[in-house]
Amino acid sequence: MQIFSCPFCGPRPEYEFHFGGDLGNHRPEGPEVSAEVWAQYLHFRNNPKGASEEIWLHMTCGEIFALQRDTLTMEAAPGQALTAAEGRP
Repeated sequence: MQIFSCPFCGPRPEYEFHFGGDLGNHRPEGPEVSAEVWAQYLHFRNNPKGASEEIWLHMTCGEIFALQRDTLTMEAAPGQALTAAEGRP
């Protein structure tokens, strides 16, 4: 079992977490967003081989945080709390 480190609760087993997507995939804004831009936002994701920056939800405490993870080795750095600029109110 993989262990992720919530910045609020500490190390926990992976089944307590839910994947939230790529870090930096911001929702398009404005009334004139094209279908192509929406499709890009909704369906196209990074799938790096190696280092990845992701958003995760710790379902136990309800906090959302950023996590750097290596997709080859499955090593995960301790999670980092998100700032308002990164998508946290």
